[in-house]
Amino acid sequence: MEAAAAAETGLAQKPVVLYPSPGMGHLVSMIELGKILGARGLSVIIVVVEPPFNTGATAPFLAGVSAANPSISFHRLPKVERLPPVKTKHQEALTFEVTRVSNPHLREFLAAASPAVLVVDFFCSIALDVAEELRVPAYFFFTSGAEVLAFFLHLPAIHERTAASFQDMGKELVHVPGIPSFPATHCILPTMERDDVAYDGFLKGCTDLCRSQGIMVNTFRSLEQRAVETVAAGHCTPPGLPTPPIYCIGPLIKSEEVLGKGGEECLAWLDAQPRASVVFLCFGSIGRFSVEQIREVAAGLEASGQRFLWVVRAPPSDDPAKKFERPPEPDLDALLPEGFLARTKDRGLVVRSWAPQRDVLAHASVGGFVTHCGWNSVLEAVMAGVPMVAWPLYAEQRLNRVFLEKEMQLAVAVEGYDSDEGIVAAEEVAAKVRWLLESDGGRMLRKRTLAAMRQAKDALREGGESEATLTGLVDEWKRI
Repeated sequence: MEAAAAAETGLAQKPVVLYPSPGMGHLVSMIELGKILGARGLSVIIVVVEPPFNTGATAPFLAGVSAANPSISFHRLPKVERLPPVKTKHQEALTFEVTRVSNPHLREFLAAASPAVLVVDFFCSIALDVAEELRVPAYFFFTSGAEVLAFFLHLPAIHERTAASFQDMGKELVHVPGIPSFPATHCILPTMERDDVAYDGFLKGCTDLCRSQGIMVNTFRSLEQRAVETVAAGHCTPPGLPTPPIYCIGPLIKSEEVLGKGGEECLAWLDAQPRASVVFLCFGSIGRFSVEQIREVAAGLEASGQRFLWVVRAPPSDDPAKKFERPPEPDLDALLPEGFLARTKDRGLVVRSWAPQRDVLAHASVGGFVTHCGWNSVLEAVMAGVPMVAWPLYAEQRLNRVFLEKEMQLAVAVEGYDSDEGIVAAEEVAAKVRWLLESDGGRMLRKRTLAAMRQAKDALREGGESEATLTGLVDEWKRI
């Protein structure tokens, strides 16, 4: 008893250090993990590394977290002012590089902080070198789902089986144990070209997963049971590499919204709409459409006859130098078809750049969600019981779309996003929105999503599968 008490006291004095990658979606998930650990009496330090590209405004968000959670503190590593030249079109490669260059600063901080445990994001896997040097137990927090994790763990085996790039395989199916086979066109975008440095970063990160003491996954077992069991059994990991313990501790979603400009307007407008009548369209913190695609969406929404709340962002710049810069506020009059706002004002609301997504999805008026399939967005929709129309844009979202539709059966996909033109036509937008809100198939989708919502809430309750898993893991840390 005395030894156990001493161990627990030791952990309370030694911090748990969390190291998220700079993407907003990854940062939000890691902060939610920090809140849960803080609520269990642990001291949590979240290491923040600034990216060389725009990820959305984080300062107000972090300030709010610090004010509301005394057990959490933030440590900013010195900003990397200049990166070595990285020839890539994928910002993930820049993330790998900025965390690599930041390793000496991380080592200095960890040596002084003497943490009990280090928890790293996938894009920060280079930090395992520092953890091993300092003999700090290191875990991953995987912010996507178990089915994407299965692909990540199996990527080194795929790499050994073929010399072809995914982009050259066309519609050829990729086979991974425990998940539905999917066309090579739907692999994670930064892994499509074997000669891109982004691919090298992913391949190394996938191998690094097996160097950790365990992998926490932002999912719950009953949502992705087949994938979880297959991964845990070691069937996805290449021969010769160990499979770390898998801990499903989700769904962790943003516990509160900081209502920025326009947030109150969204919620007030929803208050005046009938129950489950509004389709919400939002595509993540960096999801952007061309002018042509924006106008197709507008025409489709108008033709659908349905109520809608749509977050519109400025189109991407044609200037490669501005690819990763913060976008300007969109000029709705220039982007949308002439007269669109006036013709739809009685049943639609268009907001610029941002909406309080978590609170919007939880609103009783929302009956459907057109989403880019980012994992945080998926989990927020599941927690709200809102069925989805899948429209993937970047990162692992095409994989998520396959799993949502084929395995979990919680979404219907739009057609055309993976065509040569890459344009989803207005007619398709109108058809899918009407199907979601009016058809028997849409009602069945909503029924399945509500069932998943109940399972998610059961997983998080005291003694539920995710809550119990995290309790067991923290108990292990207390014995370190």
